[in-house]
Amino acid sequence: MPKFSNAGQMCVAPDYVLVHDSVRGKFISAIREVVKEFYGDKPEQNYNYGKIINEKQFDRIRNYLSNGNIVMGGRTDKQQLFIEPTVLEGVSMDDAVMKDEIFGPVLPVISFKNKEEALKVIGHHPNPLAFYVFTGSNTKEKDWLNSVAFGGGCVNNASWHLTNHHLPFGGRGFSGTGNYHGKYSFDTFSHKKAIMKTPTWFDPAIKYPPLKGRLKLFKWVIR
Repeated sequence: MPKFSNAGQMCVAPDYVLVHDSVRGKFISAIREVVKEFYGDKPEQNYNYGKIINEKQFDRIRNYLSNGNIVMGGRTDKQQLFIEPTVLEGVSMDDAVMKDEIFGPVLPVISFKNKEEALKVIGHHPNPLAFYVFTGSNTKEKDWLNSVAFGGGCVNNASWHLTNHHLPFGGRGFSGTGNYHGKYSFDTFSHKKAIMKTPTWFDPAIKYPPLKGRLKLFKWVIR
């Protein structure tokens, strides 16, 4: 799963998961099964599971393990720069793991009962770089995508929108400015000069005083 690709060290890796309370237990069980299938019982020995880039980042990420309750994973080995794929529950919005960009294999899971509760959580960090919706309902898909402002995202997937060069990649607000990939990159780093040219033979009097009584005509001209 994308959260644990490169040991979570991707800017578009999910920082947390919002899951409806009715399926929270099934979701946790599914994560356990998938992580075991992908990386085995000892991810530190698995070729497909990455290590943390350096000791500074290792210490930072390991500190998040004291937030909330560990319901999966949690093992670490500083000598190997290894942090096991870890799932947390019971985190507070005041915990560091919910304030920072995690950039590591630690996934807080937050359950919600209704859409308003979920949007309140998202509202703590508005304009995320990425947003991922998992649903089989076209109605819910459109509702969620239209309810949250974000840079880019996926439906029933995560992180892979970054790999599609046909899609502009970028954020909004504090998550980034502009779009990248192909021509989008060229446009982002280019300044387009807007120029309006008026011919010398045409100089309508409507531009000049007196202007009283000309508003309707002026609106029609510039429409």
